[in-house]
Amino acid sequence: MSFAIIQTGGKQYKVSASEILKIERLTDEEGKTVEFKNVLFLNDNKTTEIGNPNIEGAKVEATILKNTRNRTVLVFKKRRRKNSRKKYGHRQPITLIRITKIFSKDGKLIAQAEPQKKLSKEIVKGEKAREKQILEAKNFELERKQKIKKTVKKLKDDQGKKKPLTTKKK
Repeated sequence: MSFAIIQTGGKQYKVSASEILKIERLTDEEGKTVEFKNVLFLNDNKTTEIGNPNIEGAKVEATILKNTRNRTVLVFKKRRRKNSRKKYGHRQPITLIRITKIFSKDGKLIAQAEPQKKLSKEIVKGEKAREKQILEAKNFELERKQKIKKTVKKLKDDQGKKKPLTTKKK
């Protein structure tokens, strides 16, 4: 399996074709194709190329899926014995990208992502059947709980009634 190591946003990422990554925010719009020319390392099934620091001519193409913000990171600062506290959150802006092509320094295509397939009818049918099974299991569980409640209620009612005293026959 071929892969490359690229540098963007001050970080390095190991990428392969059709992989989805979270990277630092890019200025381009969603759906655009972006080229990363800071390729530090290339590995094909047969050859390995190491850059010094970059591999000249090598590039990685990716498609921007979404510009969004990462999940919230809470920051809490406290000074002991001073009754001083400060709490705030931070959401880092990120871009989701999908790696489509990896090119070597000669411009030769090393790896290419397969086009994304839509769900086939068989998969959709399988999902619907699975949802039906889940619903049936939930209904069965509800019925079971209702039966248990009825038996518990009946037992409580039986305990509340006074039983007549019986005498043993000799």
